[in-house]
Amino acid sequence: MRRSQRRRRTVSAYREGERVVVLIPDRFSRAEETEWVARMLARLAAREERIRRTDSELLVRARRLISRYLPDHADEIVPASVRWVTNQNGRWGSCTPDDGTIRISHRIQEMPDWVIDYVLLHELTHLVVPSHNTKFWQLVNRYPKAERARGYLEGISAATGLVLADD
Repeated sequence: MRRSQRRRRTVSAYREGERVVVLIPDRFSRAEETEWVARMLARLAAREERIRRTDSELLVRARRLISRYLPDHADEIVPASVRWVTNQNGRWGSCTPDDGTIRISHRIQEMPDWVIDYVLLHELTHLVVPSHNTKFWQLVNRYPKAERARGYLEGISAATGLVLADD
């Protein structure tokens, strides 16, 4: 809860890491504060629910990435499943080429779309090239924001103190 002397009528809320910050005018009574905090938490939860990423959305995204960046390999890339997982804390994503399963860490769900696209394309490319050889990186680098996304993920790793593998 943050009170502001400059704020007159508006109330807003946002996430700051794991915390929710609600900004209210300083003149609000405790009763008004309680009412507005509850109202803003409900609004924030509703907004987050609307934008929550799902496995089905992830599969649609995968198909779009294949057609856009790997069209010459579309016949080879038929993922059996693409899903978010919560048990992957040492990598951003993983792929098992033998059975065509792709798992993406829930840790990137709230990252920018272009970062999610990069991680997903990286894993999809493993369905064509299982290793990290030159051909693999040539295919991944078709994604125009590949280098930027790698830098973003490296920055997150450094900021959180985690050492995460590429996959």
